[in-house]
Amino acid sequence: MPGPWGAALYECRITHVRTAPIRNAFGHRTYLWLVDLDRLPPVPRPLRWLASFPSGERGLPPREEIGRYLAGEGIDLDGGRVLMLAHARSLGHAFNPLTVYWCHDRAGRPVCTVAEVRNTYGGRHRYLLHPDGRGRAEAAKEFYVSPYFPVDGRYRMVLPEPGERLALTVRLEREGGRPFTATLRGTRHPATTGRLLRAATRHPFSTWAVSAHIRLQGIALRLRGLPGHPRPGHPRPGHTCPGHTAQTKVPAP
Repeated sequence: MPGPWGAALYECRITHVRTAPIRNAFGHRTYLWLVDLDRLPPVPRPLRWLASFPSGERGLPPREEIGRYLAGEGIDLDGGRVLMLAHARSLGHAFNPLTVYWCHDRAGRPVCTVAEVRNTYGGRHRYLLHPDGRGRAEAAKEFYVSPYFPVDGRYRMVLPEPGERLALTVRLEREGGRPFTATLRGTRHPATTGRLLRAATRHPFSTWAVSAHIRLQGIALRLRGLPGHPRPGHPRPGHTCPGHTAQTKVPAP
């Protein structure tokens, strides 16, 4: 991991392309952190309003939370490193539609990748993946993300561990085609005080913008007459957090 903080910042462009039943595409720029969960960045106190890594939903440190999840799946990293790609909490807010964890054993060998997906209703689901050497993996869609797609089909993901470049792709495949593709492309910079201030200046309210883009696109699709699909009433135990059944937020696209 580069930089005196042992972490990296990626200035990124995120794109979403929907091809069916109507076509819609949008993109926006932001920045993401790549951090070692055993060595979270020592952000100076005066800057923690721009970047912090709070405990998870059960009050556990992020490393302990993902460790308990892996243990429940029968995986023991034996103290190996876990890298997390995500937004930090900034200006009191963080929303990560996709958080990726690259998990290694004590010798540094890759063991698995976890793709954690969140929706705008407060739900969460983790996909445990075993990618090939190019970061490619598949998983059946098991989580309600958008009211404009039912919970069916498969994801084809390309999630290689980031280096100088960040290049992730998630495609939804349903019978008859690939109606949705999301891409994330970015360039690595060492995480420092100066780089954090530059990123926050170039992308102010970045974490708020993520939520706003999703909700505005959802409203636009609704206004275009795209029919919705009701949410399943009972998510799989242990895979979503409390609040999954709340229905007070605008849906994601």
